[in-house]
Amino acid sequence: GVPLNYKIGSMIELPRTALMADEIAVEADFFSFGTNDLTQTAFGLSRDDAGSFLNEYLEKGLLTHDPFVTVDTDGVGQLIRIAIEKGKKVKPNIHLGVCGEHGGDPSSINFFNKMGLDYVSCSPYRVPTAILAAAQAVIREDHLNLFPEFNWQDS
Repeated sequence: GVPLNYKIGSMIELPRTALMADEIAVEADFFSFGTNDLTQTAFGLSRDDAGSFLNEYLEKGLLTHDPFVTVDTDGVGQLIRIAIEKGKKVKPNIHLGVCGEHGGDPSSINFFNKMGLDYVSCSPYRVPTAILAAAQAVIREDHLNLFPEFNWQDS
């Protein structure tokens, strides 16, 4: 027998998987948050259909931003927080990441960094933006740890 070095993980793409993350973490080495699907299911919206009404929602103030571009930190973000907390209770060193278009959005990357995610994955054309945003998020966090009285606005 040749030993195989591999990890088994789980996509967290549905609200129920976020809520059951402690049970999933028993067997999983990592969680990868599929924020596109998690957003669709949390909002009950199809990304394909949202274009017909999303601008009106934004204009009327029902939403502050397009949740398919920038992660909804209040709703979807709460599901991510719950999954992280539950997963880390069972497996403190569980590897955490995100995949999807939110992985290339600077505001979302800043949120993911605050949540302690280890990596982001995104479309190839978004990689340069993701690298820059991840570096800025880490620098911002380090600066706030050194100078807590200085409050950077989230970008």
